[in-house]
Amino acid sequence: MALMPRLRQLMRRPTSASTVGTRRPRSGEKRGDTVHEDALRAMLVDDPNDERAFGALAELVRRRAAEGPATDDPLAAPVDETEKQRAADLAVWALAEELAGHPRGWYPLVELGRLSLDDDQESALRRFATAAERDPSGRALAQSMEVLRTAGLPVEALGLGVGHWRAREHEPEVGRQLVLAAIEADRPLEARHHLESLVEYGDPEGVASLRADLERTVAQAEQHRAGT
Repeated sequence: MALMPRLRQLMRRPTSASTVGTRRPRSGEKRGDTVHEDALRAMLVDDPNDERAFGALAELVRRRAAEGPATDDPLAAPVDETEKQRAADLAVWALAEELAGHPRGWYPLVELGRLSLDDDQESALRRFATAAERDPSGRALAQSMEVLRTAGLPVEALGLGVGHWRAREHEPEVGRQLVLAAIEADRPLEARHHLESLVEYGDPEGVASLRADLERTVAQAEQHRAGT
């Protein structure tokens, strides 16, 4: 179904008793923004893991928070840019925390983990683990591992992956993230083991597109380790 008919259909539905994803009215809102926000929230109530809808809504609340409350007072001090950024980050945090209350919501948990990683690594890892448990496809696990690798935490990514990877059920990207995390953690033998597990138990069609690149990457890591 096209986007606009889908949004109109969602907006005509009876109101749910659940408060997850429900917009809280604010003074001074623009009509266009409220309609857009309500439509995005309706989509996220149906599917809390709709990444495009979450991204669009996060951008909307981030922009609104950064703009701050409107004021006509000419003597009002200008808002500090750092404070604007902090307010925007807090708004996205609140949105993700709200949507994470959905029992199927794994993507908001990944976003919460991303936002909290610098300040509270232990809590971030718990959120990643919970997201992985909620998602049978493995997408949550793959994304969580990628966040950790990007943050320079390959050992933590490896631990998360080893604890939750199900090669026969998960998409091949999880296996790829495991192999890369093992290499970045300077564990080429473990990377080879995960690659062999991926080839043996993973989806053959999905693995085929990854295998050549991973084989090359693992071989280079093995040679580098042998030469040191």
